[in-house]
Amino acid sequence: MVDYYHDHVSLDVPLSEPLLQKRKTKSLKRQWNQLSKCQKTVICTLSAMVFLIILYIVTYEPESAVISIHVSSNENGKDILKNIRNDPRDVEPNFNEIVHENQVLEEPAGADMDNEVNKNQVLLSPKVELKFTGPATTRQQAVLKAFRHAWRGYKKFAWGHDHLKPITESYNDWFGLGLTIVDSLDTIFIMGLKEEYSEAKDWVDKHLHFEVNRDVNLFEVTIRVLGGLLSIYHFSKDDIFLEKATDLADRLLPCFESESGIPFSDINLFTRKAHAPKWSPDSSTSEVTTIQLEFRDLSRVTGDTKYELAVEKVSRLVHKLEKKDGLVPIFINANTGQFRSYSTITLGARGDSYYEYLLKQWLQTGKTLNYLKEDYLAAIEGIEKHLAKRTVPNGFLFVGELLNGGKDFKPKMDHLTCYLPGTLALGVQNGLPKKHMKLAEELLTTCYQTYAQQPTFLAPEITYFNIQGESSNDMFVKSNDAHNLLRPEFIESLWYMYQFTGNATYQDWGWRIFQGFENYTKVTNGYTSIGNVKSVNNVRPKDMMESFFLSETLKYLYLLFSDNPKLLDLEKYVINSEAHPLPIDMV
Repeated sequence: MVDYYHDHVSLDVPLSEPLLQKRKTKSLKRQWNQLSKCQKTVICTLSAMVFLIILYIVTYEPESAVISIHVSSNENGKDILKNIRNDPRDVEPNFNEIVHENQVLEEPAGADMDNEVNKNQVLLSPKVELKFTGPATTRQQAVLKAFRHAWRGYKKFAWGHDHLKPITESYNDWFGLGLTIVDSLDTIFIMGLKEEYSEAKDWVDKHLHFEVNRDVNLFEVTIRVLGGLLSIYHFSKDDIFLEKATDLADRLLPCFESESGIPFSDINLFTRKAHAPKWSPDSSTSEVTTIQLEFRDLSRVTGDTKYELAVEKVSRLVHKLEKKDGLVPIFINANTGQFRSYSTITLGARGDSYYEYLLKQWLQTGKTLNYLKEDYLAAIEGIEKHLAKRTVPNGFLFVGELLNGGKDFKPKMDHLTCYLPGTLALGVQNGLPKKHMKLAEELLTTCYQTYAQQPTFLAPEITYFNIQGESSNDMFVKSNDAHNLLRPEFIESLWYMYQFTGNATYQDWGWRIFQGFENYTKVTNGYTSIGNVKSVNNVRPKDMMESFFLSETLKYLYLLFSDNPKLLDLEKYVINSEAHPLPIDMV
């Protein structure tokens, strides 16, 4: 081409392809060399980011996570959100982004917590992803072997029934709901036992039903069956578990139709008629205050507020009752809504999990219901003031009881109380007073001594403590209290303490106790509770393997012996009183 606008002539001569490429290469290289180090760094960083974004777009397959949301109606005409997944491997949806037209998201932190729960309030479960790959340590493998041994005996002689009687090769039915199967499902899942999971799920699908014409205990069925079904639903994303949980909860709701709103303790699942226990006009305080995690979680996953409304009312009613420096009597009347006068105050039977669920409800709700935290903190202060005493001569710290309405101190501690160190540590981990950790550590040491001072290395159900120097021993066990029911509470606390401190001593303590179970409770067809921890030659087997041995004791041992602190992440899960993990609200 000729340029007519200048005093010279320019010609565009086509370059050959190799020459053109060479010139371009030299030009780019010259330009690159002229850049500063800072400019080069910026260009490299941006290039890497673009590459990663392109790689993500190419490899991501959104169709594998498609979830359709369908609205169905329950028998009362209330809308329920149900997740219909096109693949059982699908990820859980982010329910925080799914709002039904009748839903109102939770009240913000700092709102007036004394107001009644918004009847339209719906909080849906957060997205939590879990991967369990089976045992990673030799100690975990030993616990898994123990579980399989117990499961084989149950499957052979008690399949579909509540509990195994391993010595007589028979079974026990308490409620007729296959408690051991339902209670064990999430343990099986965590341990990665595919065959056992498949057969347990198949039984739940085909044989678990609640048209059972017998009375059941609201508390026990809630923590074991409802909690078990919800936990495995969150793990597996299989809707059959949610359907069963919803059916059960609907049958339990009439318990709350008392004059006060405090639930009756028992109900017939077939007739749906609720009543006080046959042995008393009152309900146990721990029982009516240890159902909130499960019912609240069911409202989260169904979008139906009626479950949470029922249990939240109970918590608020108890919150308003007069207490002894945060401590509560162990009996409460469903009709009057009042504590029984002069009943015992204890962190053992009938009182224990009230305190546990104050903290765990606060955590479950994303630390938004502050009245629960306040009640918990007041209770710990009350424990330190009225119940915590030291032994003679070695000064072991223990938690005793108050009788006659709080007037008389009794130096007696149930094994059930040994859940408290773990709960205290959980509170400290979530920002509560650090001084609680010292209390936790000292109580944990005392609980360990209840094991270590027995020749079987197994703790009795109840221990008494020397506080007046009447003998040279710090603790002693009465013959009627010397039984061991394969309970989990101390193992639970060891797990929490190990999670938060990383102190391997707690693993070693747990291993010694596991050896006690292996040496003195293991029988041909499973494991049995024993009647006497004080003699290695006469343990007096009681022929009963409770469902909580598989649901709690072996699960906590398995978790304790893991070297992965995130195997079950306590920033994402809160654990119910039967060791069933439920998601925490992310706010």
